[in-house]
Order: sequence, then structure tokens, then C-alpha cells
Amino acid sequence: MFKHETVLREEAVAGLNIRPNGVIVDCTLGGSGHSQRIVEHLGAAGTLIGIDQDDRALAVAEERLASAACHVHLLKSNFVHLRSLVESLDISQVDGVLFDLGVSSPQLDEGERGFSYHQEARLDMRMDQGQSLSAYEVVNQWSEEELSRIIYRYGEEKFARRIANRIIEARLVSPIETTSQLVEVIKEGIPAAARRTGPHPARRTFQAIRIAVNDELGVFESALEQAIQILAPKGRVSVITFHSLEDRLCKRTFQEYAQGCICPPDFPICSCNQVPTLKIINKKPILASGTELESNARARSAKLRIAEKE
Repeated sequence: MFKHETVLREEAVAGLNIRPNGVIVDCTLGGSGHSQRIVEHLGAAGTLIGIDQDDRALAVAEERLASAACHVHLLKSNFVHLRSLVESLDISQVDGVLFDLGVSSPQLDEGERGFSYHQEARLDMRMDQGQSLSAYEVVNQWSEEELSRIIYRYGEEKFARRIANRIIEARLVSPIETTSQLVEVIKEGIPAAARRTGPHPARRTFQAIRIAVNDELGVFESALEQAIQILAPKGRVSVITFHSLEDRLCKRTFQEYAQGCICPPDFPICSCNQVPTLKIINKKPILASGTELESNARARSAKLRIAEKE
């Protein structure tokens, strides 16, 4: 069963300001929770484009969106190809784009996918099962310097160097093949006192490896730029992030596109001719309500940012 509790469902969809004849892109179908809500706002002249790399997510979406009144296009791909995917449907502009970043609940809950530090599985973490790079290669083949860099940068883990060193030492004895083996190695790299407080000691490192395996930040940055480019005037983009790196990237991108004249303040007339491309709808990120947090603990780190094309 493909069970997934959609985070910030109402807020993210409402933020798109959907018109019945609009063209909306859900870049991260997942359990189809957002898309199911989106199609309720679209009429017969409207279009939903759903993108996902996961075959099961696409199969579930096909079933759950079968009764939609609007046109539905479900595409198996990485949303880094957003613009070309939309153009392949002979569509040049869209009225809304939704990103719900991070790994979906079913991917976390399926032990064999290797995303979770709570479940025994072979190291994998690939969102697209067709790609060659997996967590196994990252952990067993990348250099100590590369491992330390990604664990510190993507996991914001202060013990990154110690953890990377322990990984190298452990794999010299034998390959690190499973999630439980990696968890034990990570624990050895973190001082005992630090392990006794805060989140699970492996959480930050697992997050970092997952981001590296799937190039999540690079892919998101490119896709967000493409989304802004293909938005029609008054079209909107809703972005749900789950960790600070994604949120900062989104915030910075929105701010750059929302910036107007950059001439020095003492210039009598603007000479840069720079005009804002976006209008930021919510200056501060929208967070999950207390009610949602009670039923879905995974929503605690979610942040929603919305912007509109000028």
C-alpha cells in the first residue's frame, strides 16, 4: 500500500491561486495528495502535469487522478528537465508550479529503498531506481575528503570529519553494505555525550548522502529557475522545503528575482533597467499548523514559500 500523508496540502495548493482553465505542474507527485487537491480546482479546460521518478508513485497517481475533469499528463522523469517536459506537450507557459521536496513517506517506509536509518536494507537511496549512483558507491568509493565535505555541507553535521574518517577505516576491513552497518559506523564517529541528546545520530549523515546521491540541491536550483522562466504573468510557484539548505536556496532565488533597481541611491534616474520578475507572496515561510503536526510529525520541519510572476 502506498500511504503518504501530504504536508501543507491546503496551504500549498491555495497558494497557487488556481484558475479552472489553468495549467499546473506538480513536480513531485509522491502520493498524489497535492495533485488530488489541484484537480479539484481545475475544470475541463484545465491541465495538470505530474512529474515523478518513482514508478509506484506514477501508478498510484494514475489511479487516484483517473476521475479528474481536467487533462492529466503523468511523466516519468526528474524535474530538472521541467522546461523540456512542459514544451514536449506543446505548452509554452504554465500558471502554477508546485515543489514538495525531500523524500516521500512511502520511500522512507519501504525498507528496501535504504533511505531510513531505522530499517535494515542495502545502501541505496536512489529516488530514480534506474540511475547508477547509489549510497553504496558514495559510502564505499568516495574519498574521505569528499565524504567529509558532503556530510558537513548537506547534513550540517559538526562531526563530519570524524564520521568520514570512521567510514574510511571501516570499509578498509570490509565494504559497508547495509543501513544498519552505516548507522553503527556513524555512531562511532560521534562522541558518546553528543549521541545522548538531539535527533538520531545518523540523521544528518543519511540526509547528506541522500542529497548527494540524487544531486537534490543542484537539481532543485535548476528546476526552480526553469519554473520561474515558464510561468505566465500572475502565475505562481509554491515550494515546500524540509531542511535549511533547500529553504535558503529557495529564499535567495525568490529574493534575486524580486529585486528591482540596483542603481546607487544617489542616481537621479535608473540606468540599470532592472525590474522585478517575481513578487514574493509570503515574506516569512508558512509552517504546518498545530493540528497537522499532531497527525503528521514529518511536517515539523516543512516550510512553504510562494512567489508570483510579475
